Amino acid sequence: MGLGFFGSIIVGGLAGWIASKIMKARTGIFLNILLGIFGALVLNALLRMLGIYTEEAWLTQLIVGAAGASLLIWIGRRFR
Repeated sequence: MGLGFFGSIIVGGLAGWIASKIMKARTGIFLNILLGIFGALVLNALLRMLGIYTEEAWLTQLIVGAAGASLLIWIGRRFR
C-alpha cells in the first residue's frame, strides 16, 4: 500500500529536514523533500539487499528517510 503521493512528500520533507539538521546542511524545502524521498528509496534498497525489510508506516519511513538522506548528504560532501 505505501504512504501515497502526499504522504511521501510530507514524510520526505520531514526526513530531509531532520537530516539537514543532523548533518548541518543548508538545504531548502524542495531539496529536503527530494533528499528524504530518495534517501528512503536508497536506504530501503540497501536494507533489502541485506535481507532487512522495513515497514511501510509513517514513523518507520521517517527514520529510514532521515538516515538515507543523511547518507546522501555525506556522499555528496565526499564528492565535493
